Amino acid sequence: MNNEMNVTYIFLDGYVEMSKYRYAYFLLMFSAYVLIICSNLTIVYLIWVNKNLHEPMYVFIAALLVNCVFYSSTTYPKLLIDFLSEKQRITYEACLLQFYFFYFVGPAEFFLLAVMSYDRYVSICKPLLYPTIMTNTTVTIFLVFSWFVPACHASIPLIMLSSTKVKLCSFNIRGIFCNNAVYTLQCVMPRSLAIFGVFAILDIVILPILFILFSYTKILIISYRSSKEVRRKAAETCLPHLLVLFSLTLLSVYDICIVRVESDFSKTARLIMTLQIVLYHPLFNPFIYGFKMKEIYKHLKRLFWQGKRKNCTLS
Repeated sequence: MNNEMNVTYIFLDGYVEMSKYRYAYFLLMFSAYVLIICSNLTIVYLIWVNKNLHEPMYVFIAALLVNCVFYSSTTYPKLLIDFLSEKQRITYEACLLQFYFFYFVGPAEFFLLAVMSYDRYVSICKPLLYPTIMTNTTVTIFLVFSWFVPACHASIPLIMLSSTKVKLCSFNIRGIFCNNAVYTLQCVMPRSLAIFGVFAILDIVILPILFILFSYTKILIISYRSSKEVRRKAAETCLPHLLVLFSLTLLSVYDICIVRVESDFSKTARLIMTLQIVLYHPLFNPFIYGFKMKEIYKHLKRLFWQGKRKNCTLS
């Protein structure tokens, strides 16, 4: 612990050979952050300006991609600062704040994928009722719900960890940002916090995944019994969501398990796996939706083609 004006610092001990690779780390992560912001917001811009994309499915996709930008912004600015700093540290209060936003924005993606699966279910299985069910009001309620519930969930462990009754016996996190590794700082984890952690995993991870799988199973059954056109529509619109779900689930399983099994990994392996949480998934989403969703891909090609034509005209 380093006390400067009664400030408690937590040291981030997950970096590997910082003195040797700090500028390479910085360049890699800065480039990735810029690419994440540009790629995600480009798709959001296309959905915003093209009226034929003003449908619930595309609104949910835009919300998911905005969520990706928020997700990256919980970690990247601090990572970039740490790469150029002599000491990789963070105040305990700032660490808890990063922990809160990481577990608020991250699980929100499961809820967004859940409402997207419901949207696809209604569109494919109940097409005649779709306009009356998926109204603007319904879409707004789903979006508010998708962010409100994870925000409330994340606030509970934040309040518990902020309590003066919680004593710290360690001031080093074997990681590069404040995820659930903050639990390893405590002398003894409160039983109420451990119980809530199990409940939270069930409520904001497992239940949305089960709902998503149930929805797509129903879609698969209906599509199998329907025409070739219905099967094609189901494949085009559902496959990207399932790919994103698969990616998010794998990374979430690692994040949940890291505290229990972290001693089994070398420092380098743990760094690489942690970087995948913040690097791979936010980059994966816009490319999946940009290239796999036919209507978005059409507008994306038009956008770059117009830019190319302008450059050729100027030259």
